[in-house]
Amino acid sequence: MEEQANLFPEVEKTFELIGKRWTGLIMYVLLSGPKRFSEIHSLISDLSKRMLTERMKELEEHGIVLRHVIPERPVRTEYLLTKKGNELAKILGPISQWANSWMKDE
Repeated sequence: MEEQANLFPEVEKTFELIGKRWTGLIMYVLLSGPKRFSEIHSLISDLSKRMLTERMKELEEHGIVLRHVIPERPVRTEYLLTKKGNELAKILGPISQWANSWMKDE
C-alpha cells in the first residue's frame, strides 16, 4: 500500500489544495465570473476576511486565480479564475449536483 501512496503526487497535491476549507466554495463562487473581495466575502457568510485573504493568495500562487486591478477612481480589484482554474472548477458542478441530491438532510 505504501507504493500506491507515492504513485500520484500530482493528484495528492490537487486534493490537498481543493480540500482546504473554503477553497472549493471560493472557486465555485468565481465560476459565475469575476468578483470583488467584498462580493466573495458576502457570498460565503462564515468565511473570515483573514481566511479569504489567505486562500486567495494560495490560489494566486498556484495560478488558479488572477488578481486584476482596475485602474479607475476608485481603484478596484477583482478576482477571476484563470484557464487553469476554470479547468479545475469544472469538477465543482457535478459535486454541487451530488450535494443537492445527497446532502439535503445532513
